[in-house]
Amino acid sequence: MKKLIILLGLSLIFNAVLAHTHNNVKLTRETKIIAITILAEARGEGQGGMYAVAAVIAQRAFERKRTPTEICLKPYQFSCWNGKKLKDLEHLLKVPQGKYALALAKNIKLLSREFIGFANHYHNNKIKLPYWAKGKKPVKTIGNHIFYKL
Repeated sequence: MKKLIILLGLSLIFNAVLAHTHNNVKLTRETKIIAITILAEARGEGQGGMYAVAAVIAQRAFERKRTPTEICLKPYQFSCWNGKKLKDLEHLLKVPQGKYALALAKNIKLLSREFIGFANHYHNNKIKLPYWAKGKKPVKTIGNHIFYKL
């Protein structure tokens, strides 16, 4: 029952987030960076997976008292930015999932961090277990991503 309530709540959040996105609003650099990070990390994971990655960004920003943009661009945190600049990745905003990622980015402070168990780290289940995950218990698995609160 609790899972059903959470899913219904997330559905309402998804719809509310999308409803507040307007195509004619100029995108800020910050919004683009957050959206690109979400897309590069989870565009193949569906809305739930994209929401989960956005919630990790929000959780890290909250814990570290940094902006979501600072979290995304911190070296070696999100591999899509390693050696890349905004102009190198802006094409991702045009993929079909781009509109949803932009909606999440614009509303990053409103996302439920509880959805991911307040996780601040994750990795793809298809890669070798990262050093930081060894001996740690995951708090959630969503699609191909395993989430941890470290």
